[in-house]
Amino acid sequence: MATQAVSKPAIPRQAVLFRLGDEHYAVSIDLVREVNLLQPITRLPATPDFVEGVINLRGRVIPVIDLRRRLGLPADPPGREARIVVVEHHGETLGMIVDGVSEVFTVDPAAVEPPSPYVVSVDTQFITGILKLPERLVVLLDLARILSESEQQELVEFQQEAEGREFHE
Repeated sequence: MATQAVSKPAIPRQAVLFRLGDEHYAVSIDLVREVNLLQPITRLPATPDFVEGVINLRGRVIPVIDLRRRLGLPADPPGREARIVVVEHHGETLGMIVDGVSEVFTVDPAAVEPPSPYVVSVDTQFITGILKLPERLVVLLDLARILSESEQQELVEFQQEAEGREFHE
């Protein structure tokens, strides 16, 4: 009988590259539904600090998080290039505010290093790996771990609450 290896997060074949401050991050293109200009966000009371609120996306209420704050990075007001990356997260649609989206690219698995055990903590467990490109390093994010189960449930409840109100663009 073969021994079963411990499963590692999957490395995406293609990824969407975006910026948060001066750093580059990427997520699997398979999870990205669309990229939109920043639009007005309706704030909801009593949400975690990284939840910006909800948007009306073609008649659907979508929760939006500030990915900077979720990753523990310094807050910065969104600039002209800020976008909302709309992703599928555990069967739910979620918007993530990023500072800019630059490209879709093919990931070479040989260029991906696992995150160092010295820098990975409970708060950074959503890192799949570090992609080494000639001109920069890119942090590959595992969206399946970006929110805890309780945070996911909380977002679904906020979304349902917002959908119950009269919500207009």
